[in-house]
Amino acid sequence: MKEQLLAAITQPAELEKLYRKSKSSFTKSFKELYPEIQGNPVADTWYERLTYESEGTRWGSKNDWLFIIVAGGIAGTLAKFPVFFDIREDFFFSRNLGFVVFPFLCAYFIRKNKLPLKAQLFPILSILMAAVYINLLPDSDTSDTLVLACIHLPLFLWGMLGLVFSGSKLSDLGKRLAYLNYNGETIIVGNILLLAAGILTGITIPLFSLIGISIEEFYFDYIVVYGLATAPLLATLITQTNPELVSKVPPIVAKIFSPLVLLMLVFYLGGIVYAGKDPYNDREFLLLFNMLLMGVMALIFFSVAESYQEKKNGLMTWVLVFLSVITAVVNGIALSAIAFRISEWGITPNRLAVLGVNLVMMIHLILVSRQLILTVRGKSKLEEVGLTLVRYLPIYLVWTAIVIFLFPVLFGFK
Repeated sequence: MKEQLLAAITQPAELEKLYRKSKSSFTKSFKELYPEIQGNPVADTWYERLTYESEGTRWGSKNDWLFIIVAGGIAGTLAKFPVFFDIREDFFFSRNLGFVVFPFLCAYFIRKNKLPLKAQLFPILSILMAAVYINLLPDSDTSDTLVLACIHLPLFLWGMLGLVFSGSKLSDLGKRLAYLNYNGETIIVGNILLLAAGILTGITIPLFSLIGISIEEFYFDYIVVYGLATAPLLATLITQTNPELVSKVPPIVAKIFSPLVLLMLVFYLGGIVYAGKDPYNDREFLLLFNMLLMGVMALIFFSVAESYQEKKNGLMTWVLVFLSVITAVVNGIALSAIAFRISEWGITPNRLAVLGVNLVMMIHLILVSRQLILTVRGKSKLEEVGLTLVRYLPIYLVWTAIVIFLFPVLFGFK
């Protein structure tokens, strides 16, 4: 290795190849050889690179942690409102679960980005209006529009968080891509935190039981509730203070699962034909069909957001092409089934909501698929795929707002 290093000392590209071929051998040989080649700019640069000691994991400032503790405490207290004020849990959480998470994440980024008051007004007022509105809707077990509003509300709040994350810069598409990346990284870190918390719970409760102290009720009523409320904030702090710690994980996850989902979709479509399933007349099957479609769409968004910075087309780009095209086929089947049900049995809030979201997704899929095909044909760049992806996202927010705020009125709160 020493002879190879000496021969390549004036060729940075060759040194990089040697380093990637065997990092441990390269590092050991280079450090032994360095006294002989010290003073060479390339050698000095490599020496600093190989001997640099990372600062390690960063945990944020004291003010960051004070904010997390206070915000987590308020969020946990909000989650305990049904107990404190004798409110039915199904009534409270169906309408307010999103408010336990998103307003506090918004507050985190308002503080982090030092947003001026003018930039804060729209998202804050929108969240307050949504909170008042959703809790004033009539309490009815048979209201489809109420269920639709409650289902779509978290997506609306997610959009407001994206607005705060981007600093209310609506035209900054790069910020939108960064927001999708933030979501992927935070979900991964959040799940790791929840797994660790689950292990801690599995150890703590039996240990106290061994000494005759039963803490289950207190633990789940308070420790778990406040911990779950704080987890999104803690995951956000970790991802924002240690971007290099988690930035490489989401691309690996995307590259593993995208091909698997593509194979699953191909076999699933074949399985539908083989099993004789009919989304045109089977309402439950159509519902599951759409849930599958939304999950795959989320994976496509996640994968594109994580892959758009790659400099050249690879296998992942082809996987995304086929995945987006097949998903468009699945969406087309779902759209035709919804249109059939509307033509046969008329318009209902549920059918119109599903029709709308499928149309929005279909147009988006066509745009993304077209850009991906242009990319693999060498007529466009991967960066354009990411920009095409995020340029369309506000349309989802508009449709979500229509379902939440207009559907109950249009259909008489039924």
